[in-house]
Amino acid sequence: MLTNKFEAIFSFLSLKLIEPAISILCSTFLFIFHNPTKTLLLFSYFFEFLIFLVSGTKIAFKNVEDIKNGGIGLKIGVAGAGAVGGYFGAKLANAGHSVVFLARGRHYEKMHEKGLQIKSETENFHVDGTFTDQYEDFEGVDLVLFSVKSIDTQETARKLLPYLKEDTLILTLQNGVDNEETLSEIFGKERILSAATYIQSSIKEPGVVEHIGMIPRLVIGSLESNGLNHAEKVATLFQNAGIETYQSSNIMNQKWKKLLWNVTFNPLSAVAGTQVGEILDDAGLRVTAESICKEAISVANRMENDFDVNFYETIMEQGKIARNHKTSMLQDKLSGKQMEYESICGYIVKKGQELDVSTPVLETIYSLLKFSDSAKLEKNQKVN
Repeated sequence: MLTNKFEAIFSFLSLKLIEPAISILCSTFLFIFHNPTKTLLLFSYFFEFLIFLVSGTKIAFKNVEDIKNGGIGLKIGVAGAGAVGGYFGAKLANAGHSVVFLARGRHYEKMHEKGLQIKSETENFHVDGTFTDQYEDFEGVDLVLFSVKSIDTQETARKLLPYLKEDTLILTLQNGVDNEETLSEIFGKERILSAATYIQSSIKEPGVVEHIGMIPRLVIGSLESNGLNHAEKVATLFQNAGIETYQSSNIMNQKWKKLLWNVTFNPLSAVAGTQVGEILDDAGLRVTAESICKEAISVANRMENDFDVNFYETIMEQGKIARNHKTSMLQDKLSGKQMEYESICGYIVKKGQELDVSTPVLETIYSLLKFSDSAKLEKNQKVN
């Protein structure tokens, strides 16, 4: 009897009250009354769901914080916003990060006035950011892309040091394998990340960086094992900005591979005034390039590397990808800038002498470049 009364009341309420919520509530009461066992089970599921929801919310907030710490909204400084630093910094700025570009000369003036323009075979875009020639503007940055010429590494690092946080990460995008040691001495090895950069880019005109040829690629790693997490986060940062990026557990081996390519083509192209393709096509220049590469491999293997003696063939094959590329040293020579011969070939010559490894061809090229640069510097000093 009592059951029938309840059913009548609930049926009446369901029919007469038009609010959907009340109707649903009435139906729920009916279900509970007729199905107490199932109701207890449903309540159990409901409370489990609440627990999951609360814990899931905590996880979600943690992930948001991790993303924030590992990528979104970072403040990034580019020390040396030239062809390489300018390009990668612009990609990060275009992805929504706050980027400070440190540069000098006409390139800085033009960027400060109109921003930075990136021209590429696949995309063209313009970025506005903070363009400066003052080191103090790096105060508070989370990550520094270190891309100055190797000859400026120590001076730039020392001038930046007072303005950086204790946990600011330093990622070197530079040529050679000796900048890591310099940066470690100044900032501490645990903060240093290194990247092997693969990109054909140049400053087409002040304020404009042009990319041609191969798809830009980065291989990133830490100098110490406890920095692997940092390397992973920074690699993700670049990936999210649309840059093909990989992580390496042995980044210095990757940097040596890049150096072997550079020392094979960079110095010779500057001496001969040629692009990579012309070195490959000319019999005499090709033999010279192969000799340089073999000498460099011999030095590298005495420095705890293990390259095959025929690895030079791989380097020559890789040169085909950059046939129309003007190497960075050739670009510097043509624009009247100081060439980066010390870090690219001088380092290997000196290590060869220390380790009693003969490098006669590379020593000759190194001497020619050193004389050419010194003569140019002396001429500029007389003019000034």
